[in-house]
Amino acid sequence: MDLIERDIYSCICKNDGMLAREIAAELHKERSVINQYLYGSPYMRELCYKDSSFRWHGLIRQSVPHRGLGDFCGYYGMVWEFLETEKMQWLEELKQGCMRIGRNLNNTRGLFHSFLDAYETMRQLFCDLSDVDLSNWEIAFELRIKRARYIRIYADVLVIADGYIFSLEFKMKDKIDPAEISQAAKYCEYIEVLAGPDYDVIPALVLTKASDLYTYVQMEHSTAEIPVCSGDMLFNLFDEYLGFLEQ
Repeated sequence: MDLIERDIYSCICKNDGMLAREIAAELHKERSVINQYLYGSPYMRELCYKDSSFRWHGLIRQSVPHRGLGDFCGYYGMVWEFLETEKMQWLEELKQGCMRIGRNLNNTRGLFHSFLDAYETMRQLFCDLSDVDLSNWEIAFELRIKRARYIRIYADVLVIADGYIFSLEFKMKDKIDPAEISQAAKYCEYIEVLAGPDYDVIPALVLTKASDLYTYVQMEHSTAEIPVCSGDMLFNLFDEYLGFLEQ
């Protein structure tokens, strides 16, 4: 996705209905260029729509809260709502949400156990962050965006915080698998487009059977490094970017 395409998509998703000429004026581009992207870009074709007044809207708003994001998640809410939800109630809401978005709920390999494992890990994280203002934080479980053949974005857990989106890939393991490092980062660039320029996306692999683990591992065939941590060290990942301990 080039910068013009990103800017057009962000312009649409930050506003509540934009005409093509209004987008062109805001971005200082020719209207013909804007129209080319509006009708040709996968993001505009599949994650935006044009109403009867020829105004363009985003299915997922670039705002807080991110209205529309919940339509593509098994569970979505503000962190304070998540913390007020009992475990089994949360699991039922997650199951219903997964069925709504077409997420396979085959439990033969312990899927529900992995859901609860992620739930407990995130509860513990927010307990560790009890002194932090979480009122504007959002959390999403089982993000599944699968629109036609162009857009594919998956994430186990997203935490949307102050200027950052943490995309967390959960594994109930205690050993690092190089293939899973790449899996954790696979959709990072696409989530950056969804989130817009106000957020940096931080992918991470969380190994919930490990303990006292926090490291960076280089991706295969790349110089990029991805953070890997155990559930009990997830606080350190958030602190590295948001700097709680320095306050």
